[in-house]
Amino acid sequence: MKLHALAGGLLFATALSGFASPAKAQDAALTVFDWPGYEDPALHQAYVDKHGASPTFTFFGDEDEAFEKLRSGFRADIAHPCSTNVVKWREAGILQPLDTSRIAAWNDILPGIRGMKDVMVDADGTAWFLPFDWGNTLLTYRTDTVDAADIRSLKAFADPKFKDKVSIPSNPDAAYALGLLAVGVHDIQAMTDADFDAASAFLREVHKNVRIYWGDNTELAQAMAGGEIDLAWAWNETANALKANGVPVDVMRDTDEGLASWVCGYALLKDAPGNLDKAYDFLNAVMAPSVSSYMVTAWGYGHANGAGMAAVDPAALDAAGHADIDKYRDKTIFAVPVDHNTKMRFVQEFEKIKAGY
Repeated sequence: MKLHALAGGLLFATALSGFASPAKAQDAALTVFDWPGYEDPALHQAYVDKHGASPTFTFFGDEDEAFEKLRSGFRADIAHPCSTNVVKWREAGILQPLDTSRIAAWNDILPGIRGMKDVMVDADGTAWFLPFDWGNTLLTYRTDTVDAADIRSLKAFADPKFKDKVSIPSNPDAAYALGLLAVGVHDIQAMTDADFDAASAFLREVHKNVRIYWGDNTELAQAMAGGEIDLAWAWNETANALKANGVPVDVMRDTDEGLASWVCGYALLKDAPGNLDKAYDFLNAVMAPSVSSYMVTAWGYGHANGAGMAAVDPAALDAAGHADIDKYRDKTIFAVPVDHNTKMRFVQEFEKIKAGY
């Protein structure tokens, strides 16, 4: 769920396909530690309107990097983790609880997200995480070189005809979502040893076709735009941005096995040095119902505010693949927290797979 610049004259970031340019002024009283691209003022316009500038943004490339930086003493006020890492961050003591009485849209969060165990609140009911954006990791392909009939199954990633034309994420969570889906698993928390072994075996077959393990969307978008990659396991905005710039790509939402879905959001950091009132102003700004339409149309993602999503043009929801969430809910694998041992198992085995073992 990262947005970056795409070389060669295309901007795969805030200036691409309707993304606004970053705010020129920054409010030093609030620092947001975020993925690149989320400094887009249209995502927090109410904050700009109230304070005259966006917060100060500083960026991370992935959540493991962000976690280690925060653990080593880096200080900010708000961060943007995803559902798989909320428990890890909370247990490491780098978050502080949310005062939900200060978040206007707290009760408007989509029910499917509210129901995710140990994400928004812990077992004691303490709130730690405000869901903001959600989307998919799904099969993305060049329509000029790939026949849609050949990619009805995720097993296409291991088809020898795509040798050296495949790209999947370097992130083990995203890779194992693909592997587990491909072998028929839709609940990571119910994964058995046999499921893990089968998913690992599949990823080893995929490895034979991989040209690039992408670490960010700049790398993947460049490779797809340049014709290096025909088939990718990618986030929504990859196809969104490339199509907006005339690159012949599309997504396959209804593969036999389904797709992966994730939720990311904002959390308050412990010992935050900035202004707490402004922190809540920012949280309320990103959750404003008016943000929903922009999130869907410009980014291709869903917004966690159910009231806002209900007001989005149905045609826009359909174009983004969000018109009927129930349609793919039974064929998706959700990014949910897993225990430390499972997380390390993914990391260690995927490192071996990427190294060819």
